[in-house]
Amino acid sequence: MYRFSNTLIGFLNLFTLLASIPIIGAGLWMTKSSTTCESFLQTPLLVVGFVILIISLAGFIGACFHVAWALWLYLVIMLVLIGALMGLTLFGFIVTGPGGGANVQGRMYEEYHLDNYSAWMKKRVLEPRYWMTIRSCILGSKTCDKIVLWTPFDYLTKDMTPIQSGCCKPPTSCNYGVGAVAQDPDCYRWNNAATVLCYECESCKAGVLEDVRRDWHKLSVLNIVMVVVLIGIYSIGCCAFRNAKRAETDYPYGHNRMSKVRPRWDFHWWRWLDDRRHQLY
Repeated sequence: MYRFSNTLIGFLNLFTLLASIPIIGAGLWMTKSSTTCESFLQTPLLVVGFVILIISLAGFIGACFHVAWALWLYLVIMLVLIGALMGLTLFGFIVTGPGGGANVQGRMYEEYHLDNYSAWMKKRVLEPRYWMTIRSCILGSKTCDKIVLWTPFDYLTKDMTPIQSGCCKPPTSCNYGVGAVAQDPDCYRWNNAATVLCYECESCKAGVLEDVRRDWHKLSVLNIVMVVVLIGIYSIGCCAFRNAKRAETDYPYGHNRMSKVRPRWDFHWWRWLDDRRHQLY
């Protein structure tokens, strides 16, 4: 089993080192892209890619060449990464707990209300600058163009994504054939213009939050799997670090390094008493 942990951690880090290259490449490509939606992911992708690259390089050098300081750096960063993933997962479950859609009678789709979501998530979409970025993203993705040709029968029988339900149509409860009757405020924000529709409606913001909520739940499950995997790799890395330290001191495995032991202060006293006992008896 000696050196097995070094070989295994070396192969694992070589794999993750190669995997970090396309991640960084994707992040750099997104910085050159003009699509607003993709720019949301560029910073996290670059950060994740470079962190994986640094960790993998340190772990590979330390495990294969028995460089103890590189493995020490690798283990420290790994510990921070495990803690960060656990914190992110817990935070994700807390802020995305509230939410979900409401069934609409006679329809396949659901509708979403902003008040059902956590205060932290609502604050993000209520900020004008942040919402303008999201709005541009939805317009650029042409999400609403996919249902522009729907017939009334399609609205009864087909499902919609949360963004389509909130941004591409007025609330189902709206009744434009009556006079001045109190209705959902989103009914008055609706406009048939392709660049307006219901993009300023609270239902649209709620649809975006529901989309984020669903993606965040998937990410949280992935984070849990990653934490378990990283803890396993971290344990193997600890064994590799111990082997590297042993290799630096040039002592073979199992060799006793102790040249002398300083006896406890009462050792000679008890030794003298034991000798006297043997002499008497």
